[in-house]
Amino acid sequence: MSDAAQPTAAEVRAAAEAVKTALDRHLAAVERRSGEDDPAVYEAFNELAAAAEEYDELLYDRYDEVTPFEIPGTDDALPPYQGPAQAKALSVLIRRDYAVAEPQRLLAQAQRVADLDADGPGGTGPADTVHGALGVLFGEFEPDEIASRHKEFGLEEGDSTLWVTAADVTAEPGEWLGAPFDQADPHRVVCRFDVSSVFDDELDHDGLDGLDGLDGLDADPDIDPDVAVPLDDIDEVEEADVTDAPDVTGDVAHGAAVPDVAKGANRADEAGDARETGGAEPGVREAGR
Repeated sequence: MSDAAQPTAAEVRAAAEAVKTALDRHLAAVERRSGEDDPAVYEAFNELAAAAEEYDELLYDRYDEVTPFEIPGTDDALPPYQGPAQAKALSVLIRRDYAVAEPQRLLAQAQRVADLDADGPGGTGPADTVHGALGVLFGEFEPDEIASRHKEFGLEEGDSTLWVTAADVTAEPGEWLGAPFDQADPHRVVCRFDVSSVFDDELDHDGLDGLDGLDGLDADPDIDPDVAVPLDDIDEVEEADVTDAPDVTGDVAHGAAVPDVAKGANRADEAGDARETGGAEPGVREAGR
């Protein structure tokens, strides 16, 4: 950025003081917390994260230096929880986006279902249009089955999200059917799960950072990657000598320390902006209280 737009030293100092204040407030909230889901702790955590991010940006803009902290993003974090401490009811809100990638396949699958329901070819009917075909398929199959078989139906997956929200009381039958999504209050979200290809792109980009040193590896000069080799021509692989190999499983079984790669992520998970990096499906981001 230009010198004219750079923050002043006083602004950087003020941002640093704001971080100190936010640290004190966060510690005080933790010391006074009423339970694991105390909203005051979440609010103090978000304020601390915002203050630290502001300081980090100003520090870099002014001095071209960075902090050693990884600041969780706050733009898409869950807002402070304002629902009941003990939920007596819950609502599960799901949105899944699809593109109609192959209309003819969609129509053919819907017509097949319509024919089966009619015990034979039904001729013209609701499956003759894309709208009609969607009605037939979503009326026949559960949403989860369509999600797992979307390619069979000519659909292409887009983003999806699932929200679990807390309620004070169970809704009366038919109470919200006229406007089912108007009561989606982010302040009552207990946990949410987002699926998007953008998360795959971010993970792929992060994973490539550690591959720079592989360029110097020597390839086997006897193997031409462009020529297919029949299986019969591949030499038999010699058995590896494992007598001197360290007994890794034995060390683990006897209590050797194993790095905990998830350590330090718990609070970010609870704040609603952590991404599952171990065991979760690709492209899935989870946020919970």
